[in-house]
Amino acid sequence: MESIGVLMTCPMNAYLEKELEKRFNLYKFWQFPQRTQFLTENCNSIRAVVGNAKAGADATLIDALPKLEIVSSFSVGLDKIDLKRCKEKGIRVTNTPDVLTEDVADLAIGLIIAVLRRLCECDRYVRSGKWKIGDYKLTTKFSGKSVGILGLGRIGLAIAKRAEAFNCPISYYSRTEKEGSKYKYYSNLLELASNSDILVVACALTKETHHIINREVIDALGPKGVLINIGRGSHVDEPELVAALVEGRLGGAGLDVFENEPEVPQELFTLENVVLVPHIGSGTVETRTEMANLVLGNLEAHFSNKPLLTPVV
Repeated sequence: MESIGVLMTCPMNAYLEKELEKRFNLYKFWQFPQRTQFLTENCNSIRAVVGNAKAGADATLIDALPKLEIVSSFSVGLDKIDLKRCKEKGIRVTNTPDVLTEDVADLAIGLIIAVLRRLCECDRYVRSGKWKIGDYKLTTKFSGKSVGILGLGRIGLAIAKRAEAFNCPISYYSRTEKEGSKYKYYSNLLELASNSDILVVACALTKETHHIINREVIDALGPKGVLINIGRGSHVDEPELVAALVEGRLGGAGLDVFENEPEVPQELFTLENVVLVPHIGSGTVETRTEMANLVLGNLEAHFSNKPLLTPVV
């Protein structure tokens, strides 16, 4: 398979990059500033694209690669891939589900606790020497708080399971009620927000869920509510979120994702009721290695005419 051209859209994982170089003829897109020229010169050599949550395969890239057979995403999310165009052209698509579920769910719970118990602010309090002057103020407990989950898929279910261990009542909103689910279902997101102390965004990013967390939802969650986003930045109307936090209309937020990463609204930097992390949901050595192996396994399966491990299209 060493002669098969694979285009990697951006730096994403050293192990994956190394293994792709061993097994295929790897092109690193970020090393070619003149991308149009590069694609013109190499379009007939590239049969696979490896992308991630930052850079996938849009219609422009797909159309520029007439020999493209498969897009293998180093991510569970598919919002950076034009699935419609792939279907039209018979291009296979894979992602990396399941292997990152536990890490993302762990982080969601970690963000909840960090926001409610002000862990980051407490850490700064100790480091600055302020503890010598007096104790830190009282914070808010997590156990028993009502947790609403937007999107009860693999990750949403894993978050619910963890929150149950804290004796939290669980409810959710999704396009349809999940058959057999023991959790309370709301057919309206505003109702879910109104009845939740903590609202966790865990759904896929689609046209329908873009800015699904708007001013109405934020106001329904209210000045004591907390928003946790481990989905995608564009699920949230970011200026509305910032305004609500600054004005005190929302109690707090734990954010792993942002609308224009790596740019983060500076207004959030001074707020002690906000915890910010740099899109690290699946960012453990163990999980990223498993994700890389899935990408490699899907590519090798495709070019060996074997069933794909995690097919999407």
